[in-house]
Amino acid sequence: MPLPRWTRLASDVVFKNPWWTYRRDTFRMPNGREGEYHLVHTNGASLIIPVRPDGKIVLVNQYRFLCDRDSLEFPCGGVKDGHTYDDTARMELEEEAGFVARSWMIAGEFNPYNGVTDEICRVYIARDLRSVPPKPDATEEFEIVALSPDEIEAKIVSGVMWDGMSIAGWCVAKNYL
Repeated sequence: MPLPRWTRLASDVVFKNPWWTYRRDTFRMPNGREGEYHLVHTNGASLIIPVRPDGKIVLVNQYRFLCDRDSLEFPCGGVKDGHTYDDTARMELEEEAGFVARSWMIAGEFNPYNGVTDEICRVYIARDLRSVPPKPDATEEFEIVALSPDEIEAKIVSGVMWDGMSIAGWCVAKNYL
């Protein structure tokens, strides 16, 4: 049996930028109590697990300013206005990893932080890769890394791979590889 739902009474945009919208919603609970909920709204994200013919998986290593450390991740990016999850997956694979893929599969979806954001991340597996020049954004610089599934597991267990989106995406996709 589903749990009782809250009723949204109002929704106000506090701040908006090209990547997300910070919103303040007011709600009423089934027991009549009212309150505020602060959240980050996005159009979603696409995370790609690129698989080479030799079975190795392509990842990108990049500097993450907020934690001031390098982060080993799967190519991933936010869905921009006017684009779809599929568009975003194709663009991010090319921009970040320097590949286009002929074969795509959706492995599943997840929410990275359901108490703070309504974002849904769609996880893709890309195969039949062809190398193209990468096109990183002005604030991005990537080192391309190729690892076996066992090496990815070891990087997660050891804490070398610590990005939550990548770890969740790996959990969603690894049984399809």
